[in-house]
Amino acid sequence: MPKFVTVLASTEMVEISTPCGRLQFLQQRRWLPVTLPCPLTIFTGMWILVFCSIFVWQKSSFDVVRLFGHTAPMEGLVPKLRPMVLNLSDFGAVGDGQTLNTKAFESAVAAISRLRGKGGGQLNVPAGRWLTAPFNLTSHMTLFLAEGAIILGIQDENYWPLMPPLPSYGYGREHIGPRYGSLIHGQHLKDVVITGQNGTIDGQGQLWWIKYRKKLLNYTRGPLLQIMWSSDIVISNITLRDSPFWTIHPYDCKNVTLSGLTILAPVTGAPNTDGIDPDSCENMVIENSFICVGDDGIAIKSGWDQYGIAYGRPSTNILIRNVTLRSVVSAGLSIGSEMSGGVSNITIEDIHVWESRRGVRIKTAPGRGGYVRGVSCRNLTLDNVRVGIVVKTDYNEHPDAGYDPRALPVINGLSFVGVHGRGVRVPVRISGSDEIPVRGVTLRDMSVGISYKKKHIFQCSYVEGRVFGSVFPEPCENFDRYDEQGRLVKRSTNQNATDIDYGF
Repeated sequence: MPKFVTVLASTEMVEISTPCGRLQFLQQRRWLPVTLPCPLTIFTGMWILVFCSIFVWQKSSFDVVRLFGHTAPMEGLVPKLRPMVLNLSDFGAVGDGQTLNTKAFESAVAAISRLRGKGGGQLNVPAGRWLTAPFNLTSHMTLFLAEGAIILGIQDENYWPLMPPLPSYGYGREHIGPRYGSLIHGQHLKDVVITGQNGTIDGQGQLWWIKYRKKLLNYTRGPLLQIMWSSDIVISNITLRDSPFWTIHPYDCKNVTLSGLTILAPVTGAPNTDGIDPDSCENMVIENSFICVGDDGIAIKSGWDQYGIAYGRPSTNILIRNVTLRSVVSAGLSIGSEMSGGVSNITIEDIHVWESRRGVRIKTAPGRGGYVRGVSCRNLTLDNVRVGIVVKTDYNEHPDAGYDPRALPVINGLSFVGVHGRGVRVPVRISGSDEIPVRGVTLRDMSVGISYKKKHIFQCSYVEGRVFGSVFPEPCENFDRYDEQGRLVKRSTNQNATDIDYGF
């Protein structure tokens, strides 16, 4: 008699309570009921077909396509199948939240590294609290966090290795000299996946934040997850929380997909805990995520002043879509202020910013050099936000006195279509200057409910651009006015008019 195997479906609801609100994640794992005959010949033939399919599948999983005018990783994330699966517990790890498991992580990664010629391997982190010091990843690796798995960063900074300053930042971000590495780190890698069943990477940043505020740290704090000079990276379906510094920092990477992430930190008292900071990155997608942190939710960067100009790696071809953001201290989504290598071809779609200081902000200053151009924002929802769209050209924070104040950034080609919301004090504040004018701004389909009724609620300075159709509140006089069909209605008479009011 042939044997049969039946596989059933399961559905689970995971609920997390956080200072940012209560989140619910519906996790579904579905398999069709199947009936498999198991004679040897049929079984062998099926496995041959399976391995052939896996080979084709993995070979094409990081191909790139043209998407909304960008080159970006393919949509529809699929599991990265590895020929070998390892379990962290098999390397002596203990998930009690107290045992230090650094050697177990390092041994498991080393074992996967030896498999790179055979397609690499997957490291399963089962349910438990896995305390560890920082460790490195390897190429052709999948780090899989099961439901209930929590990787905990040790709070003692003496366990955190020191690294050279980032070349595009000069002396260091917070202190002169070396910087702390990240909890999970990788350099010069290819084909890395970090995913799971909503497992968690917890930086336990509380003590780091206290020491930073008390000036007890001698080096720049490290991110929670940093991947440098790497390509074909996928991070999906996990929670990252309480980073000592920036949470996810891809640095000079290509072909990166970040999807289905929850990134959390206290909205106050957690300094510089940015959610995702693409830095000199090319071909990147950030999508379907919830970010509520103590600084910028997403901040696109490309180096700082003369060091970023010399490094010369722009951030380009980045798609951000279907993301909910909250930042009480800074902005939901920022470009800059470290943008000296240039930022271009950025598409932002279906973004919701709530209970935040700012919605979308571009910030730069004399000395930065570089450029911000080709930024398209569509379907932006603002919910109780102090200032909706911000362009600031005097963000004067510099690494040292060696910057060239004559290195002036160029800002051109900013499009905002479908901006709606309620409870906003200032919908638009674009503060260009005689040195750094803001050019090529387009506004269309904008209706924002305001909470303050003042004369200069729509604020501009040294701005050139166009407004199409109905825009509420009334735009400033710097813009040319067009009807919905694109016919000129009124030409601006003073693009250098200034009505910036920082008092509200």
